[in-house]
Amino acid sequence: MTQPNPYILAADNPSAVLALLQANPSIASNQDEHGYSLLHAATSYGHVNLLRALVRDFGVNVNLLDEDGETCLFVTENVDIAKCLVEDLGIDYNLKNEDGLTAQETIESDGSFPEVAAYLRQVAGITGPVPNSLSAADALNPAPPLPPNIQVNLGTMSEQEASAGTSEVDPEFKRRIDELAAREDFHSEATQNQLRQLVMDAIQGSNIDTQDKDVRRRVE
Repeated sequence: MTQPNPYILAADNPSAVLALLQANPSIASNQDEHGYSLLHAATSYGHVNLLRALVRDFGVNVNLLDEDGETCLFVTENVDIAKCLVEDLGIDYNLKNEDGLTAQETIESDGSFPEVAAYLRQVAGITGPVPNSLSAADALNPAPPLPPNIQVNLGTMSEQEASAGTSEVDPEFKRRIDELAAREDFHSEATQNQLRQLVMDAIQGSNIDTQDKDVRRRVE
């Protein structure tokens, strides 16, 4: 008889996983080819009783790492599970993954579970504002400075302002402006930087039709 996959069972049937563990305790610390474990599954799916049983009853190392060097704390999606791991089971919240990031930094940068990130900031004693988006100065490829006689309002530039003063608008330039103007994040700094670059290209007389396809993908 084929043994059921415990990682699949952990999604919505933690009681079945516990029964499986009672029959075969050796699987408690097993990991798949990516280092995924029952600890990671129980944490991700929010099964606190299974999580406690794995560590306390079956002796699984709470700091078990997957192939990315991440403990189950990195996949935590709710504060109760985070508190269980930190306060009850003693997980090391300072451990860093292969990218050199802690669980708090990873969850915070993803932005999906702000309450978990806030809790981990608290237990780690991190103060100060929560980082949001990179500024233009922090970007890997910041937009070049505008000529001294050109001014752009990054918050309110419109399509009409971008094309003002031109007697004949290049169709491709117009298409690109329309695409940017239709984006939900039109007023974001990144999109406004793209718009500013298009304006500079038009001022400098570049032929947008011949630009590299990678640039087009970046804008779209």
